[in-house]
Amino acid sequence: MDLMLTNEHRQAAEMVRRFAQAEIAPTIREWDRKQEMNPEVLPRMGELGILGICIPEKYGGQGYDYITLGLVCEELERADTTLRVVMSVHVGLCSMALLQWGNEEQKERFLTPQAKGEKYAGYGLTEPGHGSDAAHLRTSAKRDGDCYILNGEKMWISLASKAHHFLVIARTDPDIDKGARGLTAFMITRDMPGVTTGDIHGKLGVRAGSTGFFAMQDVKVPIENRLGEEGEGFKIAMSALDNGRYTVASGATGLIRACMEESVKYAKERQTFGEPIANHQLIKQKIAHMALWYDAARLLYLRVGMMKNQGIRNTREVSQAKWFATDHSVQAALEAIQVHGAYGFSDEYPVERYLRNSKGGVIYEGTSEIHQLMQADYALGYRDDVALRCELPAYDPKVWQG
Repeated sequence: MDLMLTNEHRQAAEMVRRFAQAEIAPTIREWDRKQEMNPEVLPRMGELGILGICIPEKYGGQGYDYITLGLVCEELERADTTLRVVMSVHVGLCSMALLQWGNEEQKERFLTPQAKGEKYAGYGLTEPGHGSDAAHLRTSAKRDGDCYILNGEKMWISLASKAHHFLVIARTDPDIDKGARGLTAFMITRDMPGVTTGDIHGKLGVRAGSTGFFAMQDVKVPIENRLGEEGEGFKIAMSALDNGRYTVASGATGLIRACMEESVKYAKERQTFGEPIANHQLIKQKIAHMALWYDAARLLYLRVGMMKNQGIRNTREVSQAKWFATDHSVQAALEAIQVHGAYGFSDEYPVERYLRNSKGGVIYEGTSEIHQLMQADYALGYRDDVALRCELPAYDPKVWQG
């Protein structure tokens, strides 16, 4: 297993780092206070090719590998979680699902404009009464000739008010007892009659991001918009979550890093008892923990990136990476606030925002409790992914880069 990054990896990460530090970091506190998304963020990410970073050039992307995607997410969340959430939803949950499951016509119609940053994408799985229990969601899709009629509501949808396309999971078999076997995936566009969206305000964290609901009332969806076959919706949803969890894990690693960097900077500047607090043993202990958590989280997500590059199923490994990185991003943020003392209680310093943002990571794309159960089931031999085998295409630079 080669853990050395290539020049391509480093150059892509450096490009995103410069963008985030120059164009996001100076204004993020303002947009966080407004609880609004900076309208320049998505177009700028599109211009730089970030929104199609790991999509083949054939489909309008940049042709980089999956490790690059992880590095990009780490750099983005190092500046603010909002930017990584965009990558999780637009790239991880939707574009990569289209790459994996879409036919050529669907890739041309949906994936290419998304990879180019001309269109933005959302993902509709969670409902008002269904989050972790995705197999029993209630949004319905009834076949009507060469169309499906969709009814239902999705909640906690990132980019709800910004996205042009939505990958939605709905129930085509009305028998709720069939659970996962009755679900199907669809691509829905904002301009379809019967589609409405709205924003959710008053969130604890990720305040500078777009989060809302997506509702459908008798929405007529052409059969050409069905992703995969009827009954494959659960497999598509779970494979999309594997990709989304990878971006969450790598992003949370960047948040740990940000907590560590801010703590190191402050600890060297702040003096008590005639010396920098960085010289005090208990402050050193906190920074040492953050350094350990960062390295461990990074190694876990890089392992997943290498598996994705080879087209190897990684549900266990990405669950582990997501669980570890998000749990420890919360711990790192708590330690960073403690290092900052009273100043950590104010948004004058970014660690206050880091803590609020970190809490979302242990909830979305599988709560920490869900991931603990998954890891226990793997260890006990209770979990078998054979029935859900659905690997991403292995990375091939000759094909992906034209």
